[in-house]
Amino acid sequence: MLTERQLLLLQVIIDDFIDTAHPVGSRALAKKGDIPYSAATIRNEMADLEELGFLEKMHSSSGRIPSEKGYRYYVDHLIKPISNNKYNGIVSKLITEGIFEFEQVVQMSAEILSDLTSYTAIILGPEVFETKLKQLQIVPLTSQTAVAILITNTGHVEHRSISLPEAINASDLEKLVNIINEKLVGLPVVKLQDMFYTEIAQIMKQYLDDYEKSMQYLKAIFATDYPVKVYVSGKSNMLMLPEFNDINKVRSFYSLMDREEEIVNLLKDSTPGIEVTIGNENEIEAIKDFSLITSSLHHGKEQMGTIALLGPKRMEYRKVISLLKGLSNEMTNTLYMWYKNDD
Repeated sequence: MLTERQLLLLQVIIDDFIDTAHPVGSRALAKKGDIPYSAATIRNEMADLEELGFLEKMHSSSGRIPSEKGYRYYVDHLIKPISNNKYNGIVSKLITEGIFEFEQVVQMSAEILSDLTSYTAIILGPEVFETKLKQLQIVPLTSQTAVAILITNTGHVEHRSISLPEAINASDLEKLVNIINEKLVGLPVVKLQDMFYTEIAQIMKQYLDDYEKSMQYLKAIFATDYPVKVYVSGKSNMLMLPEFNDINKVRSFYSLMDREEEIVNLLKDSTPGIEVTIGNENEIEAIKDFSLITSSLHHGKEQMGTIALLGPKRMEYRKVISLLKGLSNEMTNTLYMWYKNDD
């Protein structure tokens, strides 16, 4: 449990580092008017915070910077949301100015979001979640090969060549196709792979002797390389931040931005509300030096999109979280109106 003095110093140190990107020293803190402690007292408290894992040193003679644990505590306990956010009304303004196509609204929202934050904005639009499986067929060509035909509710037809395991016969194959259609028809195509590895895998255990081998052959059916629409704005913003002077970090980041399927998989299951993942909490190696903040859009109980901001761990969390809350509420309301009008 941190003391009140430690909490105050941790918050001031993180706020200062977010603003300046420079390590924070005890002498500089002692000169601040809102810190009523001597440099020696601050130095001792900073040493304790470092020992507890909330701060770290870049060099032996430098001041401290927040650790990932420090940022996590800051986000969870120290920041307060901004009231009367001056950025509210972004989507409403776009609509009143005459941009009526939803795709235009989403694209403009991504651009405004990246401009306001100087980070990279990513939005999965409703079309990612609206494309659903209508029917699956598997047509055997030989005893070892087949073509899987996936038809979506939007009329898209996907043909995939697959190999058939020796353990599966025509009767088992027909049974498997019926099971898949019963369980997966009507689900967004971006969620099919996860369902295949969970529900379908459990059912296959009951019907197929060598289900693991069959899984290896059949998983190609649900590889997530379907046509999707991902709106990205502000990729070049990362080049302006001191954290990303390392060319390898930038190269990995830009490579990820070109892999839309991976971005969809990263964002498609965002939980309701604001979610913050910091540094090594991110599963993808390319963004382990970043913080990712997401907010999902829902129409009723269905997820219809995700808004995300990708930036340094030294992110302006207070501003970004408030901004994302306001924008996601607006886009959710806009979605509701769009679907209400369509109905």
